[in-house]
Amino acid sequence: MLAKLRQFLWTWRGVWITVPTVTGCILLLRWLGFLQLLELAAFDQLIRLRPPDSPDSRIVIVGITETDIQTLGTSILSDADLAQLLTTIKQQKPRAIGLDIVRDQPEGTGQEQLNQVFQTTPNLLGLKKVIANDPNSVMQAPPLLEKQGQIAGADVVLDPDGKVRRGFLYITSDTDETLPSLGLGLAKLYLEFDNITPQGSSQNPDDLQLGQAVFVPWEANDGGYIRTDAGGYQMMLNYRNAPFTTVSLSDVLANQITTDLMRDRVVLIGYTAPSKKDEFLTPYSSILVGNPQTTYGVLIHAQLTSQIISAAFGERPLIKTWSEPLEWIWILLWSGIGATIRWRWRYAGGVAKFSFPPLLFTLLAGGSLVGICYLAFLQGWWIPLVPPGFALVGSVIAITSYLAHQATTIRYCFSRYLTDEVVANVLENPDALNLEMQRQNVTILMSDLRGFSNISERLPPEQVASLLNIYLSAMTDIINQYKGTINDFIGDAILVFFGAPTQQADDAQRAVACAVAMQSAMSRVNQELNQSGLPKIKMGIGINTGEVVVGNIGSQKRTKWTVIGSPINLASRIESYTVGDQILISETTWQEAGIDGVKFRQEKLVQPKGFHQPIPIYDVVGIGGKYDLHLPEVKEEIVELQEEIPIEFTVISGKDIGEERFWGKIFQVSVNGAAIRCEFPLEPLTSLQLYLVNPFSDNQIQGDFYARVSESLVADKTAVWVQFTVMAPDVEGWLRSWMMGVE
Repeated sequence: MLAKLRQFLWTWRGVWITVPTVTGCILLLRWLGFLQLLELAAFDQLIRLRPPDSPDSRIVIVGITETDIQTLGTSILSDADLAQLLTTIKQQKPRAIGLDIVRDQPEGTGQEQLNQVFQTTPNLLGLKKVIANDPNSVMQAPPLLEKQGQIAGADVVLDPDGKVRRGFLYITSDTDETLPSLGLGLAKLYLEFDNITPQGSSQNPDDLQLGQAVFVPWEANDGGYIRTDAGGYQMMLNYRNAPFTTVSLSDVLANQITTDLMRDRVVLIGYTAPSKKDEFLTPYSSILVGNPQTTYGVLIHAQLTSQIISAAFGERPLIKTWSEPLEWIWILLWSGIGATIRWRWRYAGGVAKFSFPPLLFTLLAGGSLVGICYLAFLQGWWIPLVPPGFALVGSVIAITSYLAHQATTIRYCFSRYLTDEVVANVLENPDALNLEMQRQNVTILMSDLRGFSNISERLPPEQVASLLNIYLSAMTDIINQYKGTINDFIGDAILVFFGAPTQQADDAQRAVACAVAMQSAMSRVNQELNQSGLPKIKMGIGINTGEVVVGNIGSQKRTKWTVIGSPINLASRIESYTVGDQILISETTWQEAGIDGVKFRQEKLVQPKGFHQPIPIYDVVGIGGKYDLHLPEVKEEIVELQEEIPIEFTVISGKDIGEERFWGKIFQVSVNGAAIRCEFPLEPLTSLQLYLVNPFSDNQIQGDFYARVSESLVADKTAVWVQFTVMAPDVEGWLRSWMMGVE
């Protein structure tokens, strides 16, 4: 059980690390206030996206328009005009009247008439500015109304971006004076007719309850706000997106309204003229182009009044929020969803390639988040949208970045063993690790060092490793340059594929060009080996082209990408015929590489083991065309021996050295080969182990000495030319001294 738990934790390690980390970062950004404006903008969008509301017929607005101001000839109503207006409204018997205009001083004539109206209108409320932020904007209530206790607060709440999203229920001044807002005052007057009066909530007596609604005071960190000013008794405005019934001042004064338009309704009187600058930004003010739409102050008071009345009757919900711990869990949840989506499909398509499943499910998750928040908002719940959205995307980005870094690391590590093409195939192809094989035409290059076993026996392991690293490093760079796929290093041998995993039209040409470049680089390799005190080496290369099966072989736990087929065996056989500094290619490679482009020294017929008929192979010395590579022409000085050197030799068959020894004599010699006269015919490409015999003492010269028959010198093949493949230092030294002595 514990082992399974550990395996589970390890399997999902990316999620366990990412989720708390991203959530912590998002919560920190939120606490610092960086997400507040984005969350408020999301709130505005939710407000605008709601379906249309039905108009609230309980509210009537008497707007003082620009036309009314021009008709009256003044922007300030006289006491007589205001008295006439209120008298006309009173005749329709509204439940409440709100006066959203300044009236703290007498204006023109009719003061006594206006005071009479004030005294006889108990359901009339005047305005007073409670919070004195600016001494120049003091708004006092009509003295008579204030004396009668018929005043309400005129203040509105502005957010950092200048918009009105909240409203006051009660407003408290710096001198601890508390007044109900105009919206609450008018709503209470309206609800008294339905026997609904303010009282304390059963759950918290300090919370105001009107009918079915409990108004919980807004706190500084509720919703998307961070440390906002929550002074007084505030609530979020649940704006209606339907217009209120509005008539102009002139229509009312002229009795051009229906006789029951205002009966049993709340009437608000205020300016709807732009020149009075009583306008505010609201959630409906957000537009992409042009000037933002503003809302008159009287309409904002009407919105608050309508909301309180509707909530008291249970018609429209108040906007509520979750507690902070619940919001943290909500953000954590979406961080987990994003991390799980990306981690679950982390191998779908690879990180360096377009991956559809993670993108699709991330989009679906983002759409679900928006949908949930929208549906909750319709029910009155304002739950975080921006922070969980950032957490969702942030987790996806975090895991994607981790996977990209991991893939880069893996690519770097694997590129030391495989070509970039194979690594990319493994990392980016979702089917790269399946066990299915497919047929492909591939050119196989096999290289091997001549006499490496002898070198390995003479050198310490550290020096052998150093020699191989110098050699393989140079060869790898060249192979990668020609876009070959190194399948394996087998000791000193290199197995390279051209045309797998990706095929190109010039695979055979690139293979031949690569082989020529490799042989040409051997002089630089030997120069570096010499500087390191290491022996000189020679390389043989065999190339074959044929149809093979390409893919992964093994099990689900252990897999090897490789190429399988008889063409690989033939490439190995062809390589075994090479001597140092030689490139042999098959006829199929010669044909595919372009007969005119490949330059070869000679053609030979060989019969490899397992083949019933001899096959031609070609000794390549260069390739033309766009590659234009050629091996340097080596002119060997052949020394004619006046006194032949006696030798013994055995014939090597495969890896086995024959037990029977034969006699022969060397009658010509060069640095790289010799002419041998023997007692029986030797076929070309026969491998020999030679034993030099000192003609002066009849003793054998100690040390390994191997050669391969390259050509016959006489028709009966009893005189042949051999190429030296391995020569021990003692043998090489004695042979050179003998040549110098002869000369």
